[in-house]
Amino acid sequence: MMKKIFIQLVVFSGLLFTSCSTDTDNVSKVTNYPVLELNGDEEIIIPLGGTYNDEGIIATEDGVEIPYTTKVTGTLRGGSTVDTNKADIYSVSYSAINKDGFPGTITRKVIVVDNGDLVTSIAGLYRSTCTRNGVLTAQYTDMEYVLIWKNANGTYQISDGIGLYYAVGRAYGDTYLATPVIVTANSIPANNYTISPFTVGTFGGNCIMSGLNANPANSTVSFSTVWDSGFTFDVVLNKVQI
Repeated sequence: MMKKIFIQLVVFSGLLFTSCSTDTDNVSKVTNYPVLELNGDEEIIIPLGGTYNDEGIIATEDGVEIPYTTKVTGTLRGGSTVDTNKADIYSVSYSAINKDGFPGTITRKVIVVDNGDLVTSIAGLYRSTCTRNGVLTAQYTDMEYVLIWKNANGTYQISDGIGLYYAVGRAYGDTYLATPVIVTANSIPANNYTISPFTVGTFGGNCIMSGLNANPANSTVSFSTVWDSGFTFDVVLNKVQI
């Protein structure tokens, strides 16, 4: 379980918000910034079809509770609500504004997982370790998260075809995910797949994935992706046990 976290902005004497006018001289005004604390966990993982109850936050100004607003974004597949029938990584943002107009924001991650067994389904939530052109360093190890889900037409989709190398390893963000990676599973036990070409987000270019291998004994999915910019990514996805 993840422990509660909170955000508090403290105003020190040397950083006072001051306001002076012709009517009042030598008067300093102190603003109490919103203090936001999550109820429950910072990260919640829910199996597909499960139940999500938003525990919300406690927002205060100078010790007094104030209203807050909630915004949900499906970061991979869109949507403005946490849909537990749709695998995605949802960002739930809570915001409050104090009486002087200063905002505060805190975020919870809610992950809905289509949890396969790597025998009949490759869907699941994975941590990624990515080697580029034969080089692996610590920052590209156990990166969170790659999500694989099954589409309504029976194909699978992988949230990043280069194993989060740029989005997380380089901390460039989701616009650098290599997607969409559409996979047709001709035979999972035989590791026989047809994979569509894809691109690397903001960078562009063309990517070809090969060697997709689901290993239920090791709870891994591995593959190699060649990007026409001159890089080859060898990726091992370690399944998160739900």
